[in-house]
Amino acid sequence: MDSIQISEYMDRQPVLLKANMSLATAVEHLLTKNKAGAAVIDNDGQLVGFLSQQDCLSVMLKSSYHCDMTETVKDCMKTDVLTATPDGSILQLAEQMLGAKPKIYPVVEGSKVVGTINRTDVLKAMNIYMQQCYLTPA
Repeated sequence: MDSIQISEYMDRQPVLLKANMSLATAVEHLLTKNKAGAAVIDNDGQLVGFLSQQDCLSVMLKSSYHCDMTETVKDCMKTDVLTATPDGSILQLAEQMLGAKPKIYPVVEGSKVVGTINRTDVLKAMNIYMQQCYLTPA
C-alpha cells in the first residue's frame, strides 16, 4: 500500500484561483466545478495559498447582512498550506489526514501546482487496494 503514489489518484485538472480574483468569482468556480476548495496560484503557476468553501462561507455570511461583498481571494485565502507531492505515498497522506488537517491538498512539484488530492481520492485508492487483498489468495 505504501507504494501507491498520489499521482495515481490526484485530480490533474483542479480548479485554480488567482489572488486578485473577486471572492464572488472564486465561489462561482468552486460551485460550478463542485469543489470544496482550490489552490491559489500566481502568474507562474506557483502556489501562494488555498481557498476553501469554509473560508468563503465566513466572509459571505458577514457580507450578506449588508449585501456588499468586495473581498478578493487574497483577503480570505490561507497562505500556510499543507501540500503533497505526486510521488508521495497515499498511505502516509491518509495518516496525515486523520487529524484536523485539510480535506484537500494541492499537489506540487517544486512550488508549481500540478493537481489536488482529497479525502475521497485517498479513500478510493485504499478501497481498491483492500479489494485486491481479498482477491489475492493467502
